[in-house]
Amino acid sequence: MTLKKSLAFAFGLAAAATAATAGDLVIATVNNGHMIEMQKLTPHFEKANPGIKLKWVTLEEGVLRQRVTTDIATKGGQFDVMTIGMYETPIWGKKGWLNELKMDAAYDVDDLLPAMRNGLSVDGKLYAVPFYGESSMLMYRKDLTDKAGIKFAERPTWTEVRDAAAKIHDPKNGVYGICLRGKPGWGDNMAFLTTMVNSFGGQWFDMQWKPQLESQPWKDAVTFYVDMLKKYGPPGSSANSFNEILALYNEGKCGMWVDATIAASFITDPKQSKVADKVAFAQGPKMVTDKGANWLWAWALAIPAGSKNAADAQKFVTWATSKDYINLVAKEKGWASVPTGTRKSTYANPEFLKAAKFAEAEKKAIDSANPNDSTLPKSPYVGVQFAAIPEFQAIGIAVGQQMTAVLAGKATVDQALKAAPVAADREMKKGGYYK
Repeated sequence: MTLKKSLAFAFGLAAAATAATAGDLVIATVNNGHMIEMQKLTPHFEKANPGIKLKWVTLEEGVLRQRVTTDIATKGGQFDVMTIGMYETPIWGKKGWLNELKMDAAYDVDDLLPAMRNGLSVDGKLYAVPFYGESSMLMYRKDLTDKAGIKFAERPTWTEVRDAAAKIHDPKNGVYGICLRGKPGWGDNMAFLTTMVNSFGGQWFDMQWKPQLESQPWKDAVTFYVDMLKKYGPPGSSANSFNEILALYNEGKCGMWVDATIAASFITDPKQSKVADKVAFAQGPKMVTDKGANWLWAWALAIPAGSKNAADAQKFVTWATSKDYINLVAKEKGWASVPTGTRKSTYANPEFLKAAKFAEAEKKAIDSANPNDSTLPKSPYVGVQFAAIPEFQAIGIAVGQQMTAVLAGKATVDQALKAAPVAADREMKKGGYYK
């Protein structure tokens, strides 16, 4: 092929690719149930917005975080809409990496739960809107606890939870006492473990920004976690994240689970769960304090500043997080299946309250989570299950890998907590927090 011909051929391919993607709105999202449902409802949006075609890039949680972070930091421009959370939004909004979202009166920004709106804003400006919001709570099989004579307080202690796990653990009959995240990631095993450390009286950094990973609360919490999962958890816990445990729970294999409140809508759905009618709820367990015992998070939709389709992207994020969208899901799937944790009007809706037996516990958990005061000793950072600083992502990933190694039997708690601060210290010095 001559140079002229090969150039023409290459140009033809490029033109064909451009033609194929003209009008496409590329959306990066996580492979969770509510997002999968949103994709199924795509035709409703496309019909109302002719000329806009939605193109989905659906990824596992850890991979999504990696991809969108790389893309936005390098101004890659691969995505028009990104699914991000309360960690990234304030940091990226402050850096000018996200478009400010200006919603019309019909959207009713004041209907957003204050915890969600505040966590996705910088200086009163909204940089992402919540698709669903969550805290964390204890979800348990009431049939098993009743049989064992166990009654939980509204917020039980971790000791009570461990003792209950011991009583209901019955692996011969395919029931494990407790299922908890073990897969490494700052938003994965470390989201859960940080709330546990908080409740044991620990923190990520002291007021001088020195990592506290070798402190007694960290040692106590991690030892407790590993010991409990090894004795009363399912085999292979070190590979389990939200979706793996959800599948186990819906099969009736988990006696208890402490995780995102959003799980409640799936485990109480008889179409998905074999134990839908046997589930009950309590607040996230405490130990020496209930401060920071349950996390606060929103999977939210944001528009990167590099999007060439910002106007269309704004139409989409408005639609997907609106009251109308919630009503659409209710019409298609029922009120128990709507994305929750975002709007006051959802919790004021009698049809939702009737369908969602988890609603009260979920809202209580969201309302009680305080990112500005989440640790017993005073901390310099904002965030319950993370510290809202750019360096935390790398630190959380490194520490998460150490915790998974302990759970998998490849390291002791002492070894992991000695190795973990090395990465933390390096990142904090690099960030100029101290010398």
